[in-house]
Amino acid sequence: MGAIAPLASPLPPPPKGEPLTPSQWRTLLAIANTIIPALEVSTSPSSNRLGIQASEYAAAVETLSNGLQPGTPRDLPQSYLAENFSSAGGAEELLHRTLMDYVNTDARKGMSFILSALDTRAGCLLLTGYSTSFHLQPVAIRQQILQRWTVSYLAPLRLGVKSLSLLSKAIWLKSSPTLGPMLGFPRAPVHGKPGKGYEYSFIQFPPGSKPEIIETDVVIIGSGCGGGVSAKNLAEAGNRVIVVEKAYHYPAEHLPMTEKDAGIHLFQNGGVESSDDNSIATVAGQAWGGGGTVNWSASLQTQAFVRTEWAKGGLPFFTSSTFQESLDRVCERMGVSTEYIEHNKTNQVLLDGSRRLGYSCKVVPQNTGGKKHHCGYCTLGCGSAEKQGPTVSWLPDAERAGAKFVEGFEARTLFFEQKAGKKTCTGVRGVWRSRDSNLGVSGHDRTSREIILKAKRVIVSAGTLQSPLLLLRSGLKNPQIGRNLHLHPVAFVGAIYPEETRPWEGAILTAVVDEFQNLDQHGHGAKLEAMTMLPSWFLPTIPWTSGLDYKLITAKMKNMTAYISLARDRDSGRVYPDPVDGRCRISYTPSAFDRSHCLEGMLALAKICYISGAREVFTCVSGVSSFTRDDSITEPPSLNDPPFQAWLGEIRKKGLVFPEATMSSAHQMGTCRMGATEKGSVVDPRGQVWGVENVYVADTSVFPSASGVNPSVTALAIADWISREVGKGLRMEGRVSEGARL
Repeated sequence: MGAIAPLASPLPPPPKGEPLTPSQWRTLLAIANTIIPALEVSTSPSSNRLGIQASEYAAAVETLSNGLQPGTPRDLPQSYLAENFSSAGGAEELLHRTLMDYVNTDARKGMSFILSALDTRAGCLLLTGYSTSFHLQPVAIRQQILQRWTVSYLAPLRLGVKSLSLLSKAIWLKSSPTLGPMLGFPRAPVHGKPGKGYEYSFIQFPPGSKPEIIETDVVIIGSGCGGGVSAKNLAEAGNRVIVVEKAYHYPAEHLPMTEKDAGIHLFQNGGVESSDDNSIATVAGQAWGGGGTVNWSASLQTQAFVRTEWAKGGLPFFTSSTFQESLDRVCERMGVSTEYIEHNKTNQVLLDGSRRLGYSCKVVPQNTGGKKHHCGYCTLGCGSAEKQGPTVSWLPDAERAGAKFVEGFEARTLFFEQKAGKKTCTGVRGVWRSRDSNLGVSGHDRTSREIILKAKRVIVSAGTLQSPLLLLRSGLKNPQIGRNLHLHPVAFVGAIYPEETRPWEGAILTAVVDEFQNLDQHGHGAKLEAMTMLPSWFLPTIPWTSGLDYKLITAKMKNMTAYISLARDRDSGRVYPDPVDGRCRISYTPSAFDRSHCLEGMLALAKICYISGAREVFTCVSGVSSFTRDDSITEPPSLNDPPFQAWLGEIRKKGLVFPEATMSSAHQMGTCRMGATEKGSVVDPRGQVWGVENVYVADTSVFPSASGVNPSVTALAIADWISREVGKGLRMEGRVSEGARL
């Protein structure tokens, strides 16, 4: 596949307006160009480049030159060192887009306050110790200021430098023209072949000032795992089904996308939704096919102890044979198995290290249709069309059975009528936006139209972050809507090996260590899994200490492996609409209880990496040094080695504290919780929203608590059962109506 680059996927036009004043923007770029500086040999202060000693520069060039791919220009290391944030192609434009479109008003106000203060005499004296405006300082002085902030006794300064460095690193990593060649990181996977996906048809609407009205049997809001299986089941049962999706379909020829384009085309909020206190960053798919388009193929069934917990909460369905039949049915359709797995270095380390340490470790089944799928890029969409996500399996099945699809549709509200004295949902209102005249979304000639879809049943499958917001916009008042948010918070551990690992090659997640999944004896603990190894996904988590150090460690990615310690979180948060523009806001801070489980998993991962021969092991916690093996020691590594034990003690003493710790989430669950009573839940045991008729929720938001495993199979199985029950109700309703006519 590496010889054929995917087709381009141009972005929508850049947003109009300015997120910051000119002086604030100037200061922000000064910070970004300090985090990612241009480096040169110099002892003279410069506001454009960071000067370092000739010996330090020569050592850096020598280090970077080791292991360059054949045919790489010999001066590439120098070009890499000379690149700063602003010189990376499109970095400033992406930063502008991010601030305009994806940073909420409160966060932007906080950022603006700091940036303004750094351009005043009083503010600079208070924040930097100098009276000179930050942007006028030499890069070396600016770097010293940011380094002091990382250890300041003022938590807002520590949080500020962490947030600004994460933003700068992530955007540079997506934009840099030199990093990919430095790593030998290809545009597309080198294994496998480009595939041909299913050719969809989408309903188009002519321009018009009045709403377009369509009547159908079932409207499904969202095309992800819940929506896809629901569409298949209900269409195959003979119902008229329309699936609406906010995102647009990109066929396999466009996949995998670049990291920059994927963040905007395939994920919510440009790729990241941060919690209100910035303690955790969440990643949620927003694509045709939902999260199933960008997940990592891991297909784990719901574990017995979780099913028992849910059943004891008044939902006996989860320990029934009916639920198991749904689990097996969805896995069979996707060809889930472990038979064709070829582990890459990252996953093999988990397997081998766990064996040496006596940890329980299992192979993770893959939804690859009974084929080997040796691709590490699926986070950006599957170009081989082998991963059996909704776009390859459930949605084609649904269209073959007669379902109709609408892309570019933003559901605004459900609407209701009183029928037989009951509040009854009769459809959804939304706004459809067309593609442009070139069948993309980058042109200025796209049209919009209000659409009203009338239906006998509505299934909300917009995901844990968006389904509750739709219910709230529709006027529903249940106080449980949006609460019970679980995120499976993760912390990171990375390792560097003497040999190249090329960690972006091979299936992403094929092994899981479950030794620590029950640390509290009540089903809460940590699972240890591989991390997707795309530069802008993992490298931002590495703490920034200086511009040179960060460039040197990012260039070592070709020798890395990386892992997540994923907690089944006991404690929860909530989502709610932003009071200014209604976008999703997340109120969630990983609790000390759940962080303690992540910490135990991190320590175990460090041991696995060390015992497996890693030269260097590091964490995602600022202020914790990395551990480097003494090359003079020739004996095999032992966990009893005093220096290593001392380093583990340093990690445990520091702990996962904020804002030093970087934590993330790719699993969102629970905000429309299923329950036996209305008091503690949003939907009833059949998935119907309490207090209204004919509207159901079928996605991860109905989970009663955290699933403890990658949630796609659980979501598919629940939606399989809910949609089949909806189909039974429609058939019964049809028979009653037919009997009345007779």
